[in-house]
Amino acid sequence: ARSSRTRKIGEGERAILVVVTAGRSREDTEYSTAELEELARSAGVEVVDTLVQNRRKPDPKTVVGGGKLQDLLIRCFQSDVDLVIFDDNLSAAQARNLGERLELRVIDRTQLILDIFAQHATTRDGKLQVELAQLKYVLPRLAQRDTSLSRLGAGIGGRGPGETKLEVDRRRVRDRVSRLERDLKKLGRQREHRRARRTRRNLPVLSIVGYTNAGKSTLLQALTKKEVHVEDKMFATLDPASRRLRFPRDQEVIITDTVGFIRDLPPDLVAAFKATLEELREASLFLHVVDASDEDVERRMSAVHNVLRDIGLGETPELLVFNKIDQLPPGEGARLAAHWKAVPISALQRTGLADLLESAEDALLAQGSSAGIDTGGAFAAQGRGQG
Repeated sequence: ARSSRTRKIGEGERAILVVVTAGRSREDTEYSTAELEELARSAGVEVVDTLVQNRRKPDPKTVVGGGKLQDLLIRCFQSDVDLVIFDDNLSAAQARNLGERLELRVIDRTQLILDIFAQHATTRDGKLQVELAQLKYVLPRLAQRDTSLSRLGAGIGGRGPGETKLEVDRRRVRDRVSRLERDLKKLGRQREHRRARRTRRNLPVLSIVGYTNAGKSTLLQALTKKEVHVEDKMFATLDPASRRLRFPRDQEVIITDTVGFIRDLPPDLVAAFKATLEELREASLFLHVVDASDEDVERRMSAVHNVLRDIGLGETPELLVFNKIDQLPPGEGARLAAHWKAVPISALQRTGLADLLESAEDALLAQGSSAGIDTGGAFAAQGRGQG
């Protein structure tokens, strides 16, 4: 079961990206292509070419049409690539057909994300969650992954142990999945006890959410002055990190950083990281960090809101934070933030953090007063007790 995982991507491999429009607009296609390139870069892949085909819907056998597949085959040999990455999620049959025709490793967007997760998982929680997501992805594709697992041909001389071998592997994967789910439940209960201790101490929780690589970990490090893993790559943070933070009015809160979101997040991935995302349920306020330098701010904000709604957290109050304003012309970040009623900051340059803390504190106090709670007094007493 441990060897039956998605095919890993080696450092410095060369790849061709393939995107099918499937009725999407030109802007949507360009956005998807740019995001796939960024994912490939985060996985350590060198993108040497990108092939885009305008089709109403993907071909059920090979995703792209016959002529475009021949063109792709020629480009692969000319560019001497190691693998081909499709933006569409491939079915088991499509992956097998493409692998046979191209004679190269063929992966899809989900496999690429899983590989990035596998590279960045460091804690036991993270590694278990990544392995669970990988096994759930692999299980329905076992029959097509390798000829040694394929069903043997029918007829005289064609019968043999092939199907038995396949069923044994499937059972082993299912057993491993059950074991991982039990382990993750146990770890989830431990996290629940830690959250209960925080709740008893009446400390509110701020959770930093946002699109992947928006600067969430950099913001946590800038606010708390504590070292956390920061890297200019997608999904550099997989494991939640919690730190204490004291507001200017001597009020103390817990601030947490979680895994970043992305559009069309695979359901198995969301299910595997359910334990991590449970940290968000305790949040009194979301700090929704947005990369202000991104060309399509609205699309990424919408993707984050969709994921939050899918996990039942769409009603949690949020404070919009427009990060990376240092990468914009002077004044542009403030103008953009004013349009969206957000707080403009640069976590890297540590600018705008005082305004952010003040806005977050005001938002928490407004919540406390609306519920009839003496939030300020409780926080101040808690802060003095910890000081």
